[in-house]
Amino acid sequence: MTIEVPPWAADTARALPRPLVFATVSGAHLYGFASVDSDLDLRAVHLLVSEEVVGLRTGPQTLQQVGVRDGVELDVVSHDLLKFAKLLTGRNGYVLEQLLSPLVVVTTAVHAELVALAPRLVTRHHAHHYLGFAATQERSYARTGQLKPALYTLRVLLTGIHLMRTGRVETDLGVLGTELAYVPDLIAAKREAEHGPLPADAAARLAIDVPRLRAELETARDASMLPERADPAAVEALHDLVVRTRLHGLPGRERVVLPGP
Repeated sequence: MTIEVPPWAADTARALPRPLVFATVSGAHLYGFASVDSDLDLRAVHLLVSEEVVGLRTGPQTLQQVGVRDGVELDVVSHDLLKFAKLLTGRNGYVLEQLLSPLVVVTTAVHAELVALAPRLVTRHHAHHYLGFAATQERSYARTGQLKPALYTLRVLLTGIHLMRTGRVETDLGVLGTELAYVPDLIAAKREAEHGPLPADAAARLAIDVPRLRAELETARDASMLPERADPAAVEALHDLVVRTRLHGLPGRERVVLPGP
């Protein structure tokens, strides 16, 4: 069973009080293990007009809305384009995944330019994000005994390994975890209950696999063909994109994309 993104996701994103550069789906829907009671995580980039940047009264660099629609809990977060660009050049795996999410609900020409630049901004140091996130989630499932953080631990380690080896972002645990025979059963269990318990047999397997995957990520980082730092030409192009968009606004109109199942 696949949990689909609600068809009203784009309307929810467009309700934010600033023009959108893009809006995508993150969280469990992106990671391939959304449950029947998962919340919907929308991540976006908005554009502050020049007057909100150069004057005394500045606009919001981050917008956040939470709520419930049709029984689904919502978590909507949007960063201004400049803040997002700074995060993107800061070896931040969160924003990289949000930008490259295949679950696009709103897009623009500027979004397409950001996506095109992203591969040249990836470095081997993005591994630190995945190692740190995995450590946090591992502590969480050890403390709570819940399945959700255990899946997050596997997901982030496998995403990091894949990124270091290929330079490409893959976030779907169902795709990443094919060599772990028990992953499909864990995903199926998670889809039935957002905060279900971690099965005892899975805990024993994780005790072996998580340290192994952590070591694989460290090895993949050290052996990676990815550069030490982002391509300076790509950083300059990102700077030019931010300035051009700030001064002249978004070219054309935003386009709503309803993600498929």
